[in-house]
Amino acid sequence: MTCRQRKPRDARPDLTVASIVVRDDRFLLVEEEVRGRRVFNQPAGHVNVGESLIDAAVRETREETAWHVEAVAWTGAYQWSVLEDDSPERRDQSDEPGREFLRFVFVGEPLRHDPSQPLDRGIIAAHWMTVDEIEALGQRLRSPLVLAAVRDYLDGPKLPLSALRNLQGL
Repeated sequence: MTCRQRKPRDARPDLTVASIVVRDDRFLLVEEEVRGRRVFNQPAGHVNVGESLIDAAVRETREETAWHVEAVAWTGAYQWSVLEDDSPERRDQSDEPGREFLRFVFVGEPLRHDPSQPLDRGIIAAHWMTVDEIEALGQRLRSPLVLAAVRDYLDGPKLPLSALRNLQGL
C-alpha cells in the first residue's frame, strides 16, 4: 500500500432504532429541525448503553411524539452509509460523509397520547400522514431510511420480537 492509498476504515455504525406507528392508515412522523432545515422522520434515535433495542424504540417514540406505544413486531435492520459523493439531499441532514448507521425498525401499537408531555428538543411537531403524503415529502425526508421502512412495513413481513435477543446481564 502506498502512502497515498488509504486503508479502508472499519465500520463502526451508530446503533439506532425507529418506530413505525400506524393509526387509521396514517403513519406517525416527526417534523424536526436539523441544521436549520425542517425535515420529517419516524420517531427514531440512538440506543443508550445497556438499553434493549425494543426499549429504545418505545422510549424514543414517547420522547419525540408523546405517544406511548407497545412494540409488537419489527420490519428489519437497515444499514446505511453516508458517502463522500452523496448529494447533500441524499445525506441524512445531520450527518457528515463517512458515518455508518445500523437501524432496527419496530412496529409500535399506539396505546395513548400524553398531550402534556413536552417533545424532545429539536422536534417541532408530530404528524399523522398517509403514504402519499410521505412520498410527496421527497427531499424533506430526513434520510432514505424513512421511506424504505414505510414501504417494508406495507410490503414486507412483520418479524416477531422473539427473533431479537438481548444478552445483557448474561
